[in-house]
Amino acid sequence: MMNQRLAFSAAEMASPATAAEIAVNGVAALCDPLGALYLPDHDVLVVSDLHLEKGSAFARRGMMLPPYDTLATLNILSAVILRYDPKVVVSLGDNFHDRRGSALMPEAFRQMINGLARGRDWIWINGNHDPDGTVDLPGQSVDELVYGGLVFRHEPSLVAGRGEIAGHLHPSATVGRRGKYVRRPCFATDGSRMVMPACGVLSGGLDLKHKAMHGLFDRSALIAHLLGRDRIYSVRFDSLIG
Repeated sequence: MMNQRLAFSAAEMASPATAAEIAVNGVAALCDPLGALYLPDHDVLVVSDLHLEKGSAFARRGMMLPPYDTLATLNILSAVILRYDPKVVVSLGDNFHDRRGSALMPEAFRQMINGLARGRDWIWINGNHDPDGTVDLPGQSVDELVYGGLVFRHEPSLVAGRGEIAGHLHPSATVGRRGKYVRRPCFATDGSRMVMPACGVLSGGLDLKHKAMHGLFDRSALIAHLLGRDRIYSVRFDSLIG
């Protein structure tokens, strides 16, 4: 996903694409191939696990990564905002890769976010990587948001999952056909709750069959909505490889 996303501008990524029409706890939603969730009845766009400034966080620890991740991730964010022009944007935590990322982010990227947020309500959910919220950015930071019949939080709850939209786990899934296998980030939902894919271009993925996913879903109803270049591929859990 990283190389593909680095190769296109925000305008190119915002070109027509086929989203999957689903419902979470009875609320209509569109799963976009760029990894964002749009709630048309509430005009809300949801993204998760941006992990902005991950490259710079690693560099501060002496580990060199390509320095393009924040720009590439913001291009994805720009593209889905251009596509849906939402009234509200909700970012589901791990917005930055560490506690210092928000304060140290270069001014050019800060101005990009200011432009994207202009005229919208912007909610930053606090994550385990960035529990202290954001610094000098538009919007508000909260630990959890209840809105439109849904609960938005960073980490999925094993206790109260109905109507939950969460991130944190970076779900991915593997499908096979004619001896070939493809692994892609995915939206994971059984209709009651959803775990979102990571939008950050340097974020890895955790297989939907990993033990960390156990107990979150009714597997008989679980569907993986895999991200493709310009469409979503919806596959039932029992048809996945792994």
